[in-house]
Amino acid sequence: MSHINFSELLDRAITAQNSLVCVGLDPEPEHFPSAIKKHPRAIFKFNREIIEATADLVCAYKPQIAHYAALGAEDQLMETITYIRQRAPTIPIILDSKRGDIGNTAKKYAYEAFERYGADAVTINPYLGFDAAEPFLEYANKGIVVLCRTSNAGAHEFQNLVVEGKKLYQIVAEHVAERWNKNGNCLLVVGATHPTELADIRARTGEMTFLVPGVGAQGGDIALAVKNGQTKNGRGIVINSSRGIIYSSSGADFADAARSATLELRTTINLNRY
Repeated sequence: MSHINFSELLDRAITAQNSLVCVGLDPEPEHFPSAIKKHPRAIFKFNREIIEATADLVCAYKPQIAHYAALGAEDQLMETITYIRQRAPTIPIILDSKRGDIGNTAKKYAYEAFERYGADAVTINPYLGFDAAEPFLEYANKGIVVLCRTSNAGAHEFQNLVVEGKKLYQIVAEHVAERWNKNGNCLLVVGATHPTELADIRARTGEMTFLVPGVGAQGGDIALAVKNGQTKNGRGIVINSSRGIIYSSSGADFADAARSATLELRTTINLNRY
């Protein structure tokens, strides 16, 4: 799918699925049902059942690389991506790796995301500036998802610092929109836990798409996130839920529970779209 621009790929998936839901594939084997824990490739087995249960309800999947790398399970991440390509070939894959390093190292991280894993988009950290982002941005057909106003409790520590009359997250949002988005392939991470900031960033960035974490386990208000984050056509946001979906049940019915949670989230989001 490398020949298709990420924005177009995402837009097609949103239309076909009538969904702004992204499911985060963040495996934690200690939370798996006992039958899955015993499987020799437990992570892939778990992910496969989640994907099977939700493939017709989502506009994206987002595996978080640390959940695989920490367990030496990168091969099961690769298997998961391959399975999504087979089972749901029109659904884009966002590799959540939050990379950000000096230029020559960033090139390796970009290669990892787009060549090794074949992801359609990747999350990056803007702190090191343009030369660290450039190797990612050069992949014009891929989505580059830049951290802006994140959903975690301590995000304000740096992101809300005032620099020359603006908060740092506001500077990041405007900078990415105006200078980095030459190929129209930049997105911003803006947490649902900060709905006022979400509205502020929307006003500063026009039609840019936001990846919105923080609903579900982190407690962000879905209705406010949609109201404050959507564009005029009722799009422009991809709302991610990880733990709130994939660990809806710790029993044998975990896949059915994940489907129910995904359907409920999709319905709630759509009720609040334009």
